[in-house]
Amino acid sequence: MPNFVQRVMQIVPATRWGSWLLARTLHRIDPFLLRASRGRWSLPGLLVGLPTVLITMTGAKSGRRITLPLAGIPDGDCIALIASNFGNARNPAWYYNLRAHPQVACARDGRVTIYRAREIDDAEYDRVWQRAVEFYIGYAVYKQRAGKRHIPIILLTPVQ
Repeated sequence: MPNFVQRVMQIVPATRWGSWLLARTLHRIDPFLLRASRGRWSLPGLLVGLPTVLITMTGAKSGRRITLPLAGIPDGDCIALIASNFGNARNPAWYYNLRAHPQVACARDGRVTIYRAREIDDAEYDRVWQRAVEFYIGYAVYKQRAGKRHIPIILLTPVQ
């Protein structure tokens, strides 16, 4: 969970300017930082206390393997991915990749585990959404900014 300083820092990326800047730079910085630290450090983790994971997935259209850093909210053995896209009008591309090809590799804390992705809804959605907002206040802002767009939540469950 984020500490006091990280909670204060969460205000910046929740703003339109902060979201705009991070949407254009974070995906370039975080893979390097995560690989260099063997999955221990990410910019969102250091600055705002948001846990980050490296997800290796298959592209929905291209069929190519893609590795992206994403905010991964721990939920027991599972990991929740919030498809907020900084509150933009469209879902992020990775959401469609996971729907088309739900088996992924997820690196966190220096370990790689195979997961199966599924979209959640109803009571499970409300519970996980509340947990996500506890980690990062920006999600509530992104939900308002998204307007009529429903923000999907993908739950990664370990493959046994």
